[in-house]
Amino acid sequence: MNNVIVKIEKTGNRYNAFDSDGEKFTSKISTGTRKKAFKAGMALEKREGKTGKTYWWKVPMSEFEASSVPEFDVSSIEIPSDHTEVLNFIHDSYKLKPKGLVMKELKWKYLVRSAVRGKNILMTGPAGCGKTMAAKSLVNSLDRPDFYFNLGATQDPRSSLIGNTHFDKEKGTYFSASLFVTAIQTPNAVILLDELSRAHPDAWNILMTVLDSGQRYLRLDEADGAETVNVAEGVTFVATANIGNEYTSTRVMDKALMDRFIIVEMDVLNDEEEHGLLSYMFPHVDSELLKSVAEISHLTRTESKSDAGKISTGISTRTSVELSGLLYDGFALDEAAEVTIYPQYSDDGGVDSERTFIKQLVQKYVSDGSSDDLFNEEEIESNNIGA
Repeated sequence: MNNVIVKIEKTGNRYNAFDSDGEKFTSKISTGTRKKAFKAGMALEKREGKTGKTYWWKVPMSEFEASSVPEFDVSSIEIPSDHTEVLNFIHDSYKLKPKGLVMKELKWKYLVRSAVRGKNILMTGPAGCGKTMAAKSLVNSLDRPDFYFNLGATQDPRSSLIGNTHFDKEKGTYFSASLFVTAIQTPNAVILLDELSRAHPDAWNILMTVLDSGQRYLRLDEADGAETVNVAEGVTFVATANIGNEYTSTRVMDKALMDRFIIVEMDVLNDEEEHGLLSYMFPHVDSELLKSVAEISHLTRTESKSDAGKISTGISTRTSVELSGLLYDGFALDEAAEVTIYPQYSDDGGVDSERTFIKQLVQKYVSDGSSDDLFNEEEIESNNIGA
């Protein structure tokens, strides 16, 4: 009998069961069994009793995650070893960058070179600037086994990065390693640590020895003499982080942790670059409309950086893409702005509020497609000199 492990997901009042391929098993498992597994945060494994009758047994979620990990033939992965081959690969790599990723050639080559040389890479920049996209593009370009971990969504760092001890009536007490343990033991793997700046400090402590070039191991228990797992040869870690006072949900990252990375800072797009990106992603949307979106975004970023700025933060590229997607789906510019941009700004202060400022900016483009009369350009430039 094939080993089947399913995850329980709650939709409304129904507890559905899916395997790692997305096949639905809800009707094959009793409601009570599905509900108990979901509330316990566990998966269900299909087993066969002595009489040949099948039943579903609760198992750690890590076993479901392990069942969804693709099998990699690491022996077939060719990593350049000769220095000339490495140079050629690095300096010819810009053609591997996807067109949807706006990133300067120098930074892309630096990113690729750091990965090829096994460096720990920290992608920094404001939210929505393309950090995660750049990291995933790097993974695809290198054609190596890859693993993704969203540390910002991790409530239990030890469980997610190390594993848990469980009790089973048949197996007794046993330790179930996490998917992260599997990842670091996979030769030449690229491991993406997304939203590192949002991670719990316990996660940072666990990662210290893993990321240290002189140690490169993970201790499975804090007790003296506890088992350790070594990081496999060729493993590269790529992390993303939002750094700055405007990110209130992030933590000030430990300096010792940051010293374990080389930093690749993503650029904030100017209006021409953003217009080019939006035109590439939405070729069927009127170019002038997309130009308006790019200019609105650029003006908000410029205004937010000035000393006398009327808003505290600019519109991210992620928001620009979402707004353009609404234009593609038939929404008008003012309608798209109402649901994507306005909620990001406070309406405290009435006519002097940030939301009023944004509405006036957008309305100018809705009215005649230009912003010539909205701002005094010389005043903006003057404000930026001291920014």
